[in-house]
Amino acid sequence: MTTTTESASEAQEIADRLVEQRLAACVQVTGPITSTYRWQGSVQRSEEFMCFIKTRRELSTKVEAAIRSVHSYDNPEIIVVPIESGSADYLAWIGSETRIPGA
Repeated sequence: MTTTTESASEAQEIADRLVEQRLAACVQVTGPITSTYRWQGSVQRSEEFMCFIKTRRELSTKVEAAIRSVHSYDNPEIIVVPIESGSADYLAWIGSETRIPGA
């Protein structure tokens, strides 16, 4: 999954929350990046930070809710990017470090 934020501190808050709650095994924060987009009828440009969230597909709804609970944007980018393939050890690590709440 990915999301973008307006500050490094907001990105780190999201990363900490997701990993502490075991909704993600890892969150990589990169930036600043420059985003160009159309918003409310005009072209905008802003500096953002990107979070690359390593999690399981079945946690995507919980991850989205956790992101929305702290995100400052009205309409945050929350995109699910499926893992088509990967090293068996790495994928097992993601599974072992994440938990489905209540399971």
